[in-house]
Amino acid sequence: MKEQLVELITLISSGCMRDEDIQRIAAEAEQAYADPQAFLAANPDVNYDDSFPIPLGEWVVVGSLPDTVLFQADRADELFAHIVESFGPQVAFVLKARDLTKTDLLTALRRIQVQLGSLYPEKGGYVLVDFSEPLDDELQAVLVYAEDLPRVLELALEIGIYAAPAYESRLSAEGDGEDG
Repeated sequence: MKEQLVELITLISSGCMRDEDIQRIAAEAEQAYADPQAFLAANPDVNYDDSFPIPLGEWVVVGSLPDTVLFQADRADELFAHIVESFGPQVAFVLKARDLTKTDLLTALRRIQVQLGSLYPEKGGYVLVDFSEPLDDELQAVLVYAEDLPRVLELALEIGIYAAPAYESRLSAEGDGEDG
């Protein structure tokens, strides 16, 4: 499982994390998946209990990702502001967070995806991917290169971490809600 975790974290971090940090997170998560009680006993400072909606190993992964990799917010404009901030001033965005304040979530996610899709064309752009079960925020996502998306989704499924393209999954859910 560690190799799968390393590959998944490497792909979702898009070069924003050092290899040694990725290896450490994957090793800790593997231990937490394999024997949650032993992991908690060895790490008494870990704030996790059985009421959490995700397994301890997944919680270790999500909780260890820096805010330049895992984006969390209650509203789409806040989420996009965090994304823009993570790129730094050297990357110019046409879309501004304030442009999203009065739009519904689906429209905002579509606009964000269009903007992200135009960045880094060598890799097919970025895809905003819902990642894991949000614990404290409404929205929780990572950015994945479009060319890496199929592998990220495959690894997430194998490991058992929820991952889906944010706009497409909500569009599909909304369509299912109206039609069925």
